[in-house]
Amino acid sequence: MPPPVELKYDVQALREEKVVYGSGRIAWRADGERYQVDGEASVLFFSVLHFQSIGAIDAFGVAPELYSEKRFRRPENVTRFERDTNLIRFTASGASYTRAGGEQDRASIVWQLAAIGLGDPGRYTPGATIELLVAGVRNMEPWVIQVIGLEQTDTPAGSIEAWHVVRAPRPGSREQKLDIWLAPQHWWYPMRLRFTESNGEYLDMAVTSVQSLTPI
Repeated sequence: MPPPVELKYDVQALREEKVVYGSGRIAWRADGERYQVDGEASVLFFSVLHFQSIGAIDAFGVAPELYSEKRFRRPENVTRFERDTNLIRFTASGASYTRAGGEQDRASIVWQLAAIGLGDPGRYTPGATIELLVAGVRNMEPWVIQVIGLEQTDTPAGSIEAWHVVRAPRPGSREQKLDIWLAPQHWWYPMRLRFTESNGEYLDMAVTSVQSLTPI
């Protein structure tokens, strides 16, 4: 697993045809048995996204137990990965899925991809794909993560070499597109993330600082 860290970001977002600016942070803590991810993004003094993922580290890697997500002007949604019933349930819908192991949520997947980079970097080659089951706030879908290539990406912290990977939704889906830039010289931390909605609105987070944290 990557070492515990707090990443701070500059945020740029397109909302209602206006470009707005703000800040964000993601804190990752792990001790070999447990992990926790806390993240948020704010623009114009308003929090537009807050998320948390809590769980264990097991043979599959990052193993979520609870994921919560709160978006601006929307109620908080919670996804539970129940070990006792082996079901994945959602407060935002009546759906449930069998938990077989290896499933991720929208926050944990970034750190699972980082762990794959640390443990098996050969899986990152241009054109390669990494397939994972990812639970959102209403359902679970297979995500195909496409490896675009090793790129120089400009951030407020400087130009950083990072693997650019993309999750593109299936045709006709209203799910987000997600671009991630993972930096192998910096423990595969996500140095930039870009969330793009089906209507073209986006939230772009570019790293400004990296600070070590203590484990859980």
